[in-house]
Amino acid sequence: MLRVTVFSFGYKYGLPKEMNLLWDVRFLPNPYWVESLRQRTGQEKDVADYAIGNPAGRKFLQMVEPLLLFLVEQYLAIQKDNLYIAVGCTGGRHRSVAVVEALRKMLEKQSVDLSFFHRDIEKG
Repeated sequence: MLRVTVFSFGYKYGLPKEMNLLWDVRFLPNPYWVESLRQRTGQEKDVADYAIGNPAGRKFLQMVEPLLLFLVEQYLAIQKDNLYIAVGCTGGRHRSVAVVEALRKMLEKQSVDLSFFHRDIEKG
């Protein structure tokens, strides 16, 4: 069975060492610049809504879902053991976290061993 690991990180803390795919989501609106959202995380609904509940965020997720499902299918077909997907934003606390949570929901229905984590969520 394919093990898919999806994780968020902050560019300011360095690139992850292990990954097959990397999506840079620094183009999304940054909750850091909203005082009431700054100390919170992308795991919280209103922070996630700010980061990905906008035209750019919705379009990105709409476009990435078929690509993600296609890649999982291809990794399964060639009997790969692992797929590591890294999602990065500046600090790894808001945008990348919200995107990873959305990707997790997309992948939960697939026949994969799914894990996810947020590498830098506590650093910001």
